[in-house]
Amino acid sequence: MIKDAISGLQILFVAFGAMVLVPLLTGLNPAMALLGAGCGTIIFQIITKFKVPIYLGSSFAFITPIIYSMKEWGINSTMFALFCTGFVYFIFAAIIKTKGESFISKLFPAVVIGPVIIVIGLSVAVSAAGMAMGMSGSTQVIDKDIALMLSTFSFLVTIVIAIFGSKMFKLVPILIGAICGYILAFILGYVDTSAIKAASWFAIPHFETPSINFSAAIFMIPVAIAPVIEHIGAVMAIGAVTKKDYTKDPGLHRTLSGDGVGVCVAGLIGGPPVTTYSEVTGAIMITKNAQVKIMTWAAIFAILLAFVGKFNAILQSIPLPVMGGVMILLFGTIASLGIKTLVDAKIDLTNNKNLVIVSSTLIVGVGGLIADFGMISFAGVGLSALLAIILNLILPNKN
Repeated sequence: MIKDAISGLQILFVAFGAMVLVPLLTGLNPAMALLGAGCGTIIFQIITKFKVPIYLGSSFAFITPIIYSMKEWGINSTMFALFCTGFVYFIFAAIIKTKGESFISKLFPAVVIGPVIIVIGLSVAVSAAGMAMGMSGSTQVIDKDIALMLSTFSFLVTIVIAIFGSKMFKLVPILIGAICGYILAFILGYVDTSAIKAASWFAIPHFETPSINFSAAIFMIPVAIAPVIEHIGAVMAIGAVTKKDYTKDPGLHRTLSGDGVGVCVAGLIGGPPVTTYSEVTGAIMITKNAQVKIMTWAAIFAILLAFVGKFNAILQSIPLPVMGGVMILLFGTIASLGIKTLVDAKIDLTNNKNLVIVSSTLIVGVGGLIADFGMISFAGVGLSALLAIILNLILPNKN
């Protein structure tokens, strides 16, 4: 049991950096991200009959939509909207159960998936650059020269670990870069420790109460298409590592349902939506330990950390430039994965249909286009995903 617990703690360590970054960027409570991930993972394991070694953590696809929704409708309406996105998973689970996986492949070919992933990465490029310069929105909160020094240091440490680190360290470059940047900022006196001193060791995190707002929900629901695509790919990837076909047993419809319930739970308590983590798949490849129970241990540790007040105060004290520095590489990497998706599938951009889908999706998603239909709005990742799917379905294959 002790060995399994240590392995579970290692899994949490691998997922941790990315998991808490999402709430820190969106203004949500990091404690709720930990609690939502922990509860979501355990629920996922129950629904999939403890057969799939997957850990659920905060989804990057929702960062920009959450920021927009929080400003437009407030946190309570945003939580309702995030809760509703879980039902998208149930819809696709039902489609797969009745129509089979081939239907999903036709709906989400690489020419659709690739540019949507690129949009997820590039949609926060402006925020990452601003934070690296010490800016919160349009306000300079840290001297620009100091901010650039801190962000550059964090960025360089992240790069060094990603390229020259050991196999295990290469799984957590974001976390190590953030820790090193935080230490430097603390030494230079740019870490406010007052909240850390005031925080208690044990603290029940604040639970948000969702407020029904269908405008916010309709805006957010299309965004879930991206993590659904990500989920399907992740289940196939972990299956390739463990030499098991999880799309057959317990079935892709069960894994999608488990992820969907996890998303709903996260929205109900005030955390960001959860999704499958490829970092964890990488850890399994290295450690050769694919036991499902270590994911359960990781989830238990995440839940326990959610109630450590001082720990969450430390997370919220991370200076903006430190976060900006690691974000440059992290979200650039996500965008690069989108490009890799197109390259691996050998998408021919001399084909006019492919060119139109990719170019239109990128500009609509990255450019911040908002489509209003009365009380309903579509924007960002959600709008670009819908556009890519529609164009792929209606455009003929002509050069």
